[in-house]
Amino acid sequence: MSITPPQNPRLAAALIILATVFIAATTLLAKALGTEALGPALHPLQISHGRFLFAFLVISMAVGAMRFKLRPPQWRLHIGRTSCGWLGITLMFASVAYVPLADATAIAFLNPVFGMLLAIPLLGERVGPWRWGAAGIALVGAMILLRPTPDSFQPAALLALAAATIMGLELIFIKKLAGRERPLQVLWFNNALGMMIASAAVLPVWQAPTALQWGALAALGTLMACAQACFVNGMARAEASFVAPFSYATLIFATLYDFIGFGVIPDWITLIGAAVILSGAAILAWREGRHPSVKAPGIVEKGSLTP
Repeated sequence: MSITPPQNPRLAAALIILATVFIAATTLLAKALGTEALGPALHPLQISHGRFLFAFLVISMAVGAMRFKLRPPQWRLHIGRTSCGWLGITLMFASVAYVPLADATAIAFLNPVFGMLLAIPLLGERVGPWRWGAAGIALVGAMILLRPTPDSFQPAALLALAAATIMGLELIFIKKLAGRERPLQVLWFNNALGMMIASAAVLPVWQAPTALQWGALAALGTLMACAQACFVNGMARAEASFVAPFSYATLIFATLYDFIGFGVIPDWITLIGAAVILSGAAILAWREGRHPSVKAPGIVEKGSLTP
């Protein structure tokens, strides 16, 4: 008996857009927690710990309510995927404390490009001229956002670039997991392992959060769990090539939240760099949609900020 839900492109698009609303909100909360907006700035390791802790609690409640039966997992793949996801999101949370959310979010969209490049040595995939061209365009956009001049270079943007690279490696593990386990089980093990890794890593830098910060950490984890649920369900209800472009709305909401929360207005370099990166990602998604038999890991399989 098939466990695939009925195809519904409109619902799928709505779910993906809702996921981007949640994802962008998590980066805003991470920025508030990593600065002094809600009290003494928290270390990125503590912010990512809150993300995994509360997401795990939310997903565990869903598993219990649904009486979902967990089955023996692919441990090596889960550990590899979660380790990359934890490190990637920690670097991302570190970057948003210093650079505009629009810049960090746009750079994060490089993860499918890095996933494609890493698939060559790790999965033995072949990359044609269209995919190389799309990767080249996206990387040019990243260089624009890095502002590589002595007066405007943003060292913290390198954290977002490193996050995109690590998340690209995570896509390799996700591709290997695809089809082997049910989505809810993948989410549960991802967050359970992530919570354990984050709990060990946070010990040296732990500081008691304020009540407001505890609330923000709980909201961050809850929003991430909601984003993951929306994304998984959206991807199950339509062709990946159809829903993938809707994930770009993350950049719109991140820019909006940054303006509302911190009064940050994107400059022309941000707009140009983001447009170039999204153009490269869009070409890659379009190409993979036309040639699904030559599918590489990327945004068509996973949201850019939902490790």
